Amino acid sequence: MLDRRTFLSLTGAAWLPAMASAAQKAPSPKRCIVLWMSGGPAQTDTFDLKPGHANGGPFKAIKTAVPDISIGEHLPKLAERMKQLAVVRSMATREGDHGRATQHMHLGYLPQGAIEFPTFGSAIAKERDRADADLPGFVSISSRGLNPAALTPGFLGPRFAPLIVGSRPQEDGVFATDDGGLGVENLDLPRGLSSDRARERLDLLNDLQAEFREARPGIATSSHQNAYERAQRLMRESAARAFKLSEEKEPLRDRYGRSRFGQGCLLARRLVERDVPFVEVSLGGWDTHTDNFNQVKNLCGTVDTAWSALLDDLSERGLLDSTLIVWMGEFGRTPVINPRQGRDHFPNAWSVALAGGGIRGGQVVGRTSADGMTVEDRPVTIPDLLATLCGVLGIDAGKQNMSNVGRPIRIVDVGAKPIREVLS
Repeated sequence: MLDRRTFLSLTGAAWLPAMASAAQKAPSPKRCIVLWMSGGPAQTDTFDLKPGHANGGPFKAIKTAVPDISIGEHLPKLAERMKQLAVVRSMATREGDHGRATQHMHLGYLPQGAIEFPTFGSAIAKERDRADADLPGFVSISSRGLNPAALTPGFLGPRFAPLIVGSRPQEDGVFATDDGGLGVENLDLPRGLSSDRARERLDLLNDLQAEFREARPGIATSSHQNAYERAQRLMRESAARAFKLSEEKEPLRDRYGRSRFGQGCLLARRLVERDVPFVEVSLGGWDTHTDNFNQVKNLCGTVDTAWSALLDDLSERGLLDSTLIVWMGEFGRTPVINPRQGRDHFPNAWSVALAGGGIRGGQVVGRTSADGMTVEDRPVTIPDLLATLCGVLGIDAGKQNMSNVGRPIRIVDVGAKPIREVLS
């Protein structure tokens, strides 16, 4: 912004170019993509290997683009892009149950009486809310199977609930449509209904709703109206096109991988490109109590392909510095290998990884013991992590919203300490 003295020194139309220049220099709000690894990924097979120890397992550690940092052999593309990543190896959390841990990681709070805590994505959507936006502020992709309490807007209300992009059915293993098997339910017009006829129906609906709102004003009525308005905006061609992956060139779609997760990451790029503040893409299958190593190898192949393509694609479009990417699950897995060649639930010491958003990449934060069982340096809690995300996104983690019980609640719980090492 121009200071008062500079503004007053400009006369006539001369101030217009200066004001335009100042606007161009103002940083645009950052967006966030969460790559959610549902089930809890094994840190000792991905980002915190223990070579030479009995807990290490059969996977080898490979060198990365950053000297002295090694990661799992089945993440070779990410290893080449290590300068863009910051790995936190010292997550120390409390919950070892999938449902509660997933809820805790998303909300930042554990259940407390009657308080309806909102998921973190909804809180970000509220902070970045734009009345004129056709697309919602929070989109969740392939999240079927997650604890529903992890995706609730809570006391922030349905206006900030996530739009769920679900999986379409497959025919003989092939996606039935050219959208990567992903789609928004009921987004398309019914067969045989023209856009003009649909518009007439919506106009009639709006007239009827106006009468209803006058007759029964209140919060419930307002929420009902917000939901309809949101759906109508989403059906506009400019918004609906965001979900048309067929617009992308085939080689780029191949780079992401033709898995649902890969195409979900491509969709996430299309959404943040259109200023959607928060997108979550889920990949299940990480609950590897049995046959851990074969499963993790396959899952890593999917992640390595999609995440590396996402990094490159965002970078090529000038969006990487304004888009934070977070790779995480609800907890880690036991360093000790069980008799079924699996790893069990383990919240005591595990890893998350950050990239983009202007964070300081090419580093590891924290350290676990040689056997992987304990955090030896720089323990990080869930509130610490969420406060870090707020710091990257330029949001006040201490801001309070009034809850459903009349008690103000911070976006991030009190006592949170951001991971300063990764903040620019």
